[in-house]
Amino acid sequence: MSFTLIGKHEKDKRNCRDGYVQAMLELMEADKSVVHVDCDLMNCINTGKLKAAFPDRAINAGIAEANAMGVAAGLTATGKKTWMHSFGCFSSRRAFDQAFMSAAYAKLGVKILGSDPGVCAAYNGGTHMPFEDCALYMSVPDAIVIDPVDYVQVYALTKKLTAVEGRISYMRMIRKGFTTVYADGSDFEIGKGVTLKENGDKDQATIIASGIMVDESLKAYEKLAEEGISVRVIDMFTWKPIDEDLIVKSAKETGAIVTAENHNCTVGLGAAVARVLAEKCPTPVEMVGVHDQFGQVGAQSFLQEAYKLTADEIIAKVKKVVGRK
Repeated sequence: MSFTLIGKHEKDKRNCRDGYVQAMLELMEADKSVVHVDCDLMNCINTGKLKAAFPDRAINAGIAEANAMGVAAGLTATGKKTWMHSFGCFSSRRAFDQAFMSAAYAKLGVKILGSDPGVCAAYNGGTHMPFEDCALYMSVPDAIVIDPVDYVQVYALTKKLTAVEGRISYMRMIRKGFTTVYADGSDFEIGKGVTLKENGDKDQATIIASGIMVDESLKAYEKLAEEGISVRVIDMFTWKPIDEDLIVKSAKETGAIVTAENHNCTVGLGAAVARVLAEKCPTPVEMVGVHDQFGQVGAQSFLQEAYKLTADEIIAKVKKVVGRK
């Protein structure tokens, strides 16, 4: 695993969806067993490019997500390396029984992509705003669950997940606007967190984040540093299998943990980190995330404020958890 941190809080001219599409174009060119199944969202995710280049291996299953999951499982059973995509709410809630029974239980390594996770669903509103998508897949035995942050990470992890056989995987993904964290060429290892900022024994707490909350955590790091508070920042893009060694190491060295996620934290990243610490290294934990709430309509910036998915909330939680040490 090697990466270069940019972390300048700047928007990328590219879209995250294009990281997936570019990786898939390269994979499908090199391997005739790679297949994409979509649910009438090829325009939304730009996978029409896959259809144009490989018409026999880019399948539009229509607005029938449960059936699409069954199709993906069937293709995988014949030796295909199959990705299935829909909006995160449909890739998880609507097709979960088929994902569990037809794919996971049968040990078929279907790779599931859920776009517009959490507040990134924005104007599609509460019905399309999954705060529980990762939690569903984390409950599946031996599943892989990924929450990437930007184009570069989506591109790299699409390739890594495609190579995994016999294990179902779920990757959620921002479709459009996002903040660049990593430079092109960065690589990542499934199940290993990335330490983005650390200051040795000066660190008073560790922030463990993923997805859109990574950039918010980097903003919080900078503001806390101005106040003389030193923290460590980790991108825990793999929620399952989670990097237990890195969590425990950070807990022992900093003595306090704050988690940050665009998800229901009581059943998501926060809960996963708290479980590890409860079992292996009891440590004060505070969680930034959605707290047992439904989604709503609005701009992503408004929604992040409404659900307190912000650098300011991370800062408040860091100060609170440090006071609990």
